[in-house]
Amino acid sequence: MMQGGGFPVDLILFGMVAAFLVLRLRSVLGRRTGFERPPGERGSLPVPPLAGAAAPAAATPTRGVPDPRGPVGQALARIRSADSSFDPAGFLGGAEGAFRMIVEGFASGNRVALRNLLSDETYAGFEAAITDREAKGEQQRTEIREIREASIDGADLRGTTAEVTVRFVSDQVNMTTDATGKPVAGTDAVTELTDIWTFQRDVRSSDPAWKLTSTRSA
Repeated sequence: MMQGGGFPVDLILFGMVAAFLVLRLRSVLGRRTGFERPPGERGSLPVPPLAGAAAPAAATPTRGVPDPRGPVGQALARIRSADSSFDPAGFLGGAEGAFRMIVEGFASGNRVALRNLLSDETYAGFEAAITDREAKGEQQRTEIREIREASIDGADLRGTTAEVTVRFVSDQVNMTTDATGKPVAGTDAVTELTDIWTFQRDVRSSDPAWKLTSTRSA
């Protein structure tokens, strides 16, 4: 689920990052939204490898770091002044990794992995959604075919609380099936989705983790 090649510094710091709101998960993973590519066109998109297989080289997403002279760029500079380890480009690399882990972890019902990625409050709701799906005998199929774009849309530093908002544009397949394998939600068509996630971290904390505090679609 990670991008090929070496881990950026902020990806390591991102190891315990993030929270994914259940409302967004259900809206994204349980129904058809966005621009859907017809099934006949899917052959041109990279297919995720089987578990345990070597991952092919993935296309590098377009990464957008704001102009340092603009308001968002100046806010990022303030965060960097408060936390010398912070690097916007490295942060985006870590955010991409968190995006993949959280979306795919929810789909597979991997509670162990998700517990280390989500805040307590969000994990409780998240786990409830997985339990509800299991009680119905449903299976969630999610494939992130490609992350096309990851860009920083906003940033702020309020006291010691740093906040960074990231826009993700990705091609995904999301479909839910019942106990008999019949589709009950979503589609097997590749769909382009745009997600906007906001991460926060106390720059004075010894804990390097960033927490995902809000998410919406665009």
